[in-house]
Amino acid sequence: MLERLAAQNEAYAAKFGFIFIICATGLSGEQLLAALEQRLGHSAAQELAIAAAEQLKITHLRLGKWLLP
Repeated sequence: MLERLAAQNEAYAAKFGFIFIICATGLSGEQLLAALEQRLGHSAAQELAIAAAEQLKITHLRLGKWLLP
């Protein structure tokens, strides 16, 4: 699993020019790998929009933890 994640992460970065980002809270390794593999099929424009939405989710979670410890 870890080897597949590493290989797919490298393929993702090579294709899109930025790292794979996902709000991983509550996701298993299998779910992360499935999402990564599915997102590799996107166009650059699609993936940029998805990556931005995932970053927003992460930011909201972090702000929530910071404001309401």
